Amino acid sequence: MVELVRDLDPDRVRANLERVRDRAGPDVEILAATKYVPPEAMGALADGGVTLVGENRLQDLESKRERWGDAFAWDFIGNLQSRKVKAILPLTRLIHSVASESALAQLGKHAPPDTEVLVEVNLAGEESKGGVEPGALGEFIDRCPVRVGGLMTMPPFTEDPEASRPYFARLAELASEHGLKRLSMGTSQDWEVAVDEGATLIRLGTTLFG
Repeated sequence: MVELVRDLDPDRVRANLERVRDRAGPDVEILAATKYVPPEAMGALADGGVTLVGENRLQDLESKRERWGDAFAWDFIGNLQSRKVKAILPLTRLIHSVASESALAQLGKHAPPDTEVLVEVNLAGEESKGGVEPGALGEFIDRCPVRVGGLMTMPPFTEDPEASRPYFARLAELASEHGLKRLSMGTSQDWEVAVDEGATLIRLGTTLFG
């Protein structure tokens, strides 16, 4: 079980954030993945210069946003349960993980006209992960009732960042084929490879907090 990150040093966060920015460049958004950051520790992220955070669970999103509000922009990056779409929409800037017909139906019912989402793509065909199959992506985007701004993927877990490169390169190809600009890809173990392959948004945890 992963322990909560309670002891966050704003100066360390700021130094880590600046190091990533220097490598990633000004056009890549840096999202702090705060699944394991309790509400009382979020202030250290704000003090450290973090402006964009991503939550995996609605309950955590609600509690943290109630406490910290406009201190951050909020994205939803976890597995998207269609019954929670209605509640997530007004709390977030962007949902990264749209991948089911039921989610599309809920977006059609509840999403404001200016809603933007990312479609999650399962490039490795892993049954344990959500995501649209690459061959079905075009039709899925066509059926989406709100604007699809880009794509997201989670490659198979690996200790070798280079093993993620083909997946990131393929996601960039798919985005180009469909005229999409946002690419949410890369986490703490492989974000540099993701940036090399065109990521516009990276989702970082220990890289920022450690």
